Order: sequence, then structure tokens, then C-alpha cells
Amino acid sequence: MLTCGVKDMIKKSLITLMYEAASIQRWNDHIRPWTGFTELDKQAHKMFYAYVLAKCEGNVDMIKLIEGGIFEFFHRIVVTDIKPPIYHKLVKEKGAQLDKWVLSELRERMDGIGGGFYERMERYYADREYCELEKRVLKAAHYHASNWEFKIIYPMNTETFGIEQVKREMAEGLAACDTFSGFRYFAGSEYLQQFLSLIGKLRYQQRWAKAERMPQTFVMGHMLVVAILSYFMTLELENPCPKRLQNNFFAGLFHDLPEVLTRDIVSPVKNGVKGLDSIISEIEDEQMREVIYPLLPPEWHGEIEYYTQREFDSKIIKDGHVETVTSDIINDKYNDDKYNPADGQIIRCCDHLSAYIEAYMSLSYGIMSAQMMAGYDHLTKRYRGKEHEKIVGGINFSELFGYFVL
Repeated sequence: MLTCGVKDMIKKSLITLMYEAASIQRWNDHIRPWTGFTELDKQAHKMFYAYVLAKCEGNVDMIKLIEGGIFEFFHRIVVTDIKPPIYHKLVKEKGAQLDKWVLSELRERMDGIGGGFYERMERYYADREYCELEKRVLKAAHYHASNWEFKIIYPMNTETFGIEQVKREMAEGLAACDTFSGFRYFAGSEYLQQFLSLIGKLRYQQRWAKAERMPQTFVMGHMLVVAILSYFMTLELENPCPKRLQNNFFAGLFHDLPEVLTRDIVSPVKNGVKGLDSIISEIEDEQMREVIYPLLPPEWHGEIEYYTQREFDSKIIKDGHVETVTSDIINDKYNDDKYNPADGQIIRCCDHLSAYIEAYMSLSYGIMSAQMMAGYDHLTKRYRGKEHEKIVGGINFSELFGYFVL
């Protein structure tokens, strides 16, 4: 079995760059909630909007949509200190130069990602016709996610200078996105809008709720980090089929979706009582069927269920039935779109890596809470060191965890 050279795959600086978005406060010249209004949470919410808009449209290339979303995420982190009106003016007048500068800032960080990822990012910004439909979907997703935020802060800022102009610009921006039929389908569906508003509650659900730490992260942003890490890992596999790439991103993005109904139940509680984990899973499934699925078209249910049930099992669909396998077996036998493979084992490792980095960053800032130390020590024992070498699907996660050593 091939072991991917993780040190050549994703540099520590690129992973930590993602977490810079957790410290970037949005609308920071307005009165706003202190939870869930970070750039990381906004970008995560945007990708949920993008998924729904793409499903409404029906003929979107999901790989291009995913990669476009990731490209725009990193682009936004680099230029985040520029206020939106100034940023849009710069894009209009100096867009090509700005893009080249951003790409130069990201080149070294992205050098280790496989599969020609950085080259596609260059093309995304240089070629207007590349991913043309996907760019329109992402633009609409951006405005919808921003408008979701604006509707919350507007009542708090009625006396803030310029707020009515911002309101007009938001409405004009949304109207300008009405360039594909899926946008109109979504605009006419109260249920889909309720679904994405419900998902927005994940922006308020704090991770490590009993621990003081820095930076604070919320369930929504965590889901995007897991999705991006899972996608990068999958790119390093030998010729991953498109469905595998798509599934690993969206299964990573959706993996904590049931927590919008049950809230985050920490692992020590789940694992502290024998059988409790399975009972919680049953309750989550019941809540999904009672609350989530009625908001979605029936033809979407199977895919959402595939992403959220037994989310950490590697699986395929064979002869119409879901079969649990391993990521190694997918590599050997089922790396083909017709089997609809999803690497739950890889997503689980990325989920743990995200938690590990959150603990590492807080501890490295000197926030030495007992919960952070316990989480960091537990995952260290599970993943680091030769005696605990963790290789999944050919990816050496122990090596990757080794980047973050206190």
C-alpha cells in the first residue's frame, strides 16, 4: 500500500491559514453578535448555500464548484483586511493585478497539494470562461450567506451611518445574481430557505463549550475545515474518481449536520456510558427525518442520508445497497463513480485533526485549560508516534499530526 508523503502534501502554514479565518470578525464596524460572525463560519455557510443552489440548478460540475469555493475562501483570507466596498472597487478596476498578488501569496503554501490544484486555481482567476456557471452559483451563495448575516445585524444598526446604503447594495447584489434558473427556484422555495436558516444555527454552537480557548471556533466553521482537509487528502490518493472527491468534501461538510437539532454532545459524554453513542445516533436520525427532510425535495434525501448516517464509515453503493468497506478496499476495488465511494475513515481522521489543531493552537497561546490538555493528550496518544502510526487509505495521519507538537 502506498503511503502518501503528507509533509509534501499539505504544509502546516496552509492548515493554519484556514484557522486565521476563525479570528477574522465580519461586520466589525457594526453592532453584531459575538458568536458565529467570523469569516470561517461565513465561508462554511456559503458552501451550504452553494450546494443547495447547485442542486436547484441541476447541471453544475460539483468538483468545479467545490474547488471554486476553496479558491475563493483562501483568496478572501489573504485580502480580508479590505472593506467590501473598497474590495469590490479594487476587483473592478485592478482585479487581475489583485488576483496575481493573492496567487503569489498562496503559491508556496499550496505547493504541496497534489492533483494540479494550484494550477487550477491560477486558471480559475485568469480564465473568465473557466467554471463560468459555478462562479455564478458561488457568487449567489456568497450574497445569500452575507444577506443572512445582514438581516440579523440590521435591526441593531438602524442608527449606524450608511446602513441604508448597505441595505440597498445587498439587495442590488442579490438581484444581480439572478442569472440561472436554480437561483429563481431557490428564491421561490420557502422550505429551502428555512433549511439554510436552520443550518445557520450551527454558527452559534461553540466547540469545546466548557473550555476557555483561542481562537474560539463554532460547529459551522469546523465542518468546512473538515471538508477542505478531506478534499485535500483525497487529492493525494491515486487517481481518485470524481464521485469520491465530491462525496468526501460534502460528507465532511455535512458530517455534524444533526447537531443543529441535538447540539454538540462532547465525546467524553458519548463514550462515558456504554451504548449511549448508538442511542444518540438513533435520536439524531429520528430528528433528521422529522425536521430536516421535510424541508428538502424527496430526491435529495438519499444523498443527505449517505453523508450524515454512519458518517465515519468508508462505504460504497453496490447493487443499490450501501456497503461498509474500508478506504484501503476502495483504493483496490471501488475507486469508480459507479460505486459512489465515500471515505468516512478519512473524514474521521480529518475531524480528529481539526480538533487536535484547535487544542494545539489554544495551548500554544497559553490557554492551558484542563479540557484542552485532555483533548490534546488523548489525540496525541491515538495518532502520534511509531507505536500509534495511523495510516488510512495510504495516508499517514500520524505524520500530519506531527506538524502540531507543543
